[in-house]
Amino acid sequence: MTEPSGRRSSRFIPTREHRRFVEFANAVRNHRYIGLCYGPAGVGKTLSARRYANWDLAEPLLERIELVIIDEVERLKYAAIEHLRDLFDRNDIGLIFIGMPGIEKRMSYFPQLYSRVGFAHQYPPLQSDEVIFVLQRHCKRLGVTLDVDDFTDAQAIAAIVRITGGNFRLLHRLLVQTERILRINELVGLSEDVVEAARETLIIGAN
Repeated sequence: MTEPSGRRSSRFIPTREHRRFVEFANAVRNHRYIGLCYGPAGVGKTLSARRYANWDLAEPLLERIELVIIDEVERLKYAAIEHLRDLFDRNDIGLIFIGMPGIEKRMSYFPQLYSRVGFAHQYPPLQSDEVIFVLQRHCKRLGVTLDVDDFTDAQAIAAIVRITGGNFRLLHRLLVQTERILRINELVGLSEDVVEAARETLIIGAN
């Protein structure tokens, strides 16, 4: 590994505490826990983390980043949003904030950031034809024929559109339960009764 250059850098020495940090980091990584590493300033926490992450090799690669996407931005505090705005100002990158409806109004309370917004995209629910497209692909995988001109199939489709409201996550959950009911009851076709039975197993609410 290439050692960092500069007047303040020096050759890394793998101390006993660094080896303990590596064991700690591996445990967190392997078991997917949240780890806490703490200690007074200057004891080597940052150096150990940089060494473990091969940061001196990774950092130059990050300079090629063109776009940063932040999901669930409504959970960010003021300081975090200001930090991202500063990051945007100091680097030639794009930023995308993803959040729930109303986030566009909340951003207006941060004039320094809001004045830099160039594009906005509202992500709507699936339209009926898109729901039908997803259903047809799902039914094909199950070996079930879905005919939009068939009365029974049309009723089932209408029920699914009504129940899910075009919400992709809810549609997926409903289809999983529908598949389970078809399998348990050894049914070969979709119907409104099957869809309603699947609905009863779900908690319909906030997604």
